[in-house]
Amino acid sequence: MTTQAGQACSATFSAPRGTAAHPPRAGGVFAPPLLRALGLLLGLFAFVGSSAAQSAAPVASSSTAAPAAQPEKSRMWMTIGERRFAFTLANTEAARAFASMMPLTIYMPDLNSNEKHAKLPRSLPTSTTRPGTIRSGDLMLYGSDTLVVFYLTFDSAYSYTRLGSVDDPADLAQALGKGTARITFTKR
Repeated sequence: MTTQAGQACSATFSAPRGTAAHPPRAGGVFAPPLLRALGLLLGLFAFVGSSAAQSAAPVASSSTAAPAAQPEKSRMWMTIGERRFAFTLANTEAARAFASMMPLTIYMPDLNSNEKHAKLPRSLPTSTTRPGTIRSGDLMLYGSDTLVVFYLTFDSAYSYTRLGSVDDPADLAQALGKGTARITFTKR
């Protein structure tokens, strides 16, 4: 410390015995403040560590537990001319309803030079979200009855229900071509 005149001065402050700074230990002997702080810190680490371990511990399950229930296989096929593309269904009620329509052959005209679309034979359940970015190979439901196959990646403010996505969409745009495409959706 320095005084107003700039001279050095030393001051030692000591808390009275028996206060929070110097609590009594067992047997009436006082613990030094540094040891007390260290003990509190170690206790805190032990408490936080045990809480984290409990929350991170896996939930006990039997080794015979089945994976997430999927009423049907999630791998489907989309055929465009001579090209066949595997696609994976989303885990949604709409995707399962779409799979129940297969085999399905549908003519899909082009829209906006980035998607093919067509009205389905019946409405499907919806659970719309705004994906923000549409990816090449996304299969979506617009409204409750319009199937959309996207073949370019772009940003969109529209809302869709996810049906699935093409596993490898690298040649999808070329296979779909310009204009209307005849697409067959099958389970095998």
